[in-house]
Amino acid sequence: MSLLTVENLEVCYGLIRAIKGVSFHVDEGEIVSLIGANGAGKTTIMHAVCNLIPKAAGTVSFMGNDITETAAHKLVPMGIAQVPEGRRIFQELTVAENLRLGAYTRSDKKEIEETREKMYERFPILKERAKQIAGTLSGGEQQMLAMSRALMSHPKLLLLDEPSMGLSPLYVNIIFDMIKQVNAEGTTVLLVEQNAKKALAIADRAYVLEIGKIARTGTGAELLADDSIRRAYLGD
Repeated sequence: MSLLTVENLEVCYGLIRAIKGVSFHVDEGEIVSLIGANGAGKTTIMHAVCNLIPKAAGTVSFMGNDITETAAHKLVPMGIAQVPEGRRIFQELTVAENLRLGAYTRSDKKEIEETREKMYERFPILKERAKQIAGTLSGGEQQMLAMSRALMSHPKLLLLDEPSMGLSPLYVNIIFDMIKQVNAEGTTVLLVEQNAKKALAIADRAYVLEIGKIARTGTGAELLADDSIRRAYLGD
């Protein structure tokens, strides 16, 4: 079943057509990756799907419901959570306060506490630093917090925008392991990622973007084995 469907999406910045009739879908239970060079339009698509920027054309549906014009803040209660590029944690709040805010759409205090403990089990460092100001965490720890905060809302669909950006190889591996674990536990994932090799390695399917258009699509394994993709995006 298609959880997210994007059809003929167009985004313009003034007279420039940044996204040119892009269509794709994400089925329930999948990890789908959008890869491409800097400037290809990956983050723009993510912002347009979440209605953080206006669309020039196209439709977006989630679980069969049209969300093309749905206000961004109303998407979280519907089951969509985003981890934006640059993490965007609440720098001046503690780790625990950030997690609590991730559950703002939920009312069952016992369930919220259980979810927070699950996040602490997944990342023990966050529990150790629960009372620490989030802005003092390392980049990798902030990414763990940003993803955990998003998961506090129990999303059906998790949107990840460049989760490995600026992280050490160790933290990159930790974050990608978390993505696989979250997906295995039932959360569908749409991943925008500059690290094409890592993104394709965990993707059920992937789309390759070139200058605002989808140039290729296939399974993660197919694209990972494709010589032209390897030369263009994997440095091989």
